[in-house]
Amino acid sequence: MLPEQEVPSEQEVVFEQRGKLGVVTLNRPRAVNALTAGMVSAILEQLTAWADDDSVATVLVQGAGNRGLCAGGDIVAIYRDILAGGDETAGFWADEYRLNSLIGRFPKPYVAFMDGLVLGGGVGISAHGSLRVVTERTRTGMPETTIGFVPDVGGTLLLSRSPGEAGTHAALTGAHLSGADALFLGLADYFVPSGSLADLAAALENESAEAAVVRFAEKAPASALEAQRDWIDACYSADDAEEIVRRLRAAGGEAAAAADTIEEKSPTSVKVTLASLRRSRGLTLDQALTEEYRVGLRCLAGPDFREGIRAQVVDKDRNPQWQPATLHEVHADDVERYFAPLGDRELVLWERESDHA
Repeated sequence: MLPEQEVPSEQEVVFEQRGKLGVVTLNRPRAVNALTAGMVSAILEQLTAWADDDSVATVLVQGAGNRGLCAGGDIVAIYRDILAGGDETAGFWADEYRLNSLIGRFPKPYVAFMDGLVLGGGVGISAHGSLRVVTERTRTGMPETTIGFVPDVGGTLLLSRSPGEAGTHAALTGAHLSGADALFLGLADYFVPSGSLADLAAALENESAEAAVVRFAEKAPASALEAQRDWIDACYSADDAEEIVRRLRAAGGEAAAAADTIEEKSPTSVKVTLASLRRSRGLTLDQALTEEYRVGLRCLAGPDFREGIRAQVVDKDRNPQWQPATLHEVHADDVERYFAPLGDRELVLWERESDHA
């Protein structure tokens, strides 16, 4: 990541070409580079241009400041928009998901420096790339259930592909994960010490992207999440959230602590998240994003998303009043409604060319 003084402070995202490398620098360091609608639109436009530019061989995405690549979407802006009807957020997500889709099918090496905080939308602009680099400072995850939302930006697909039920655990608890955990989950590819990122970025200007990353990569520390896999796989294999909590409590220890965490989250979000993960298995990225868009618009219209943001980042009382308040009160029909087609509001994305071959 770049020190704050090295990039113009008035630009929320900075684009540069250095040799054969196109560099995207998210530039809201005081907000841990949280994504705004303007940033997403600008990145989508620039990546579209670079995809067809023969002078650009590799793209790098990184964050300004020393706190992280990206803390996610600007949820305070989303909160204000919810109070005004939510139309701007729907448009923001449509562009954001188009960006995620483009990254997933980008025709050139796409290198993401997942250093520091990489949460929510930050996962969307990094973990769909072809060369995803974590460090000893990485803290990543999809914490949406904490704010009454559901993992999006393709996160349900990514976590549905993780080994065993580790992705289910990560999604329901909203846990912050280390770089080693990200590698285990399949959210990242290589571990590079943070002190080597500047040299790696310089090497990417003229070298083959994969060769440069491999040269700087080191063996990652052990994953704490992988060490917990026995009880995670046993407890989270159920397709019912209440049964998962029962199994976690019966297992005791770290598993029981996970049950406590899940019961603090929005009950609706927990159940819809579990359903989203199960439904994402076998989908393409575009199919998963289309379904996440349906779920997202239903969350905008419900009470928990607004209440979760209020409790976490507006009033900061950390005491959300969920509606309904318990898992038992969230019925299967309630969950199913989140996935219903949107009619003329459906999100239209391009599929990979190979999907139509």
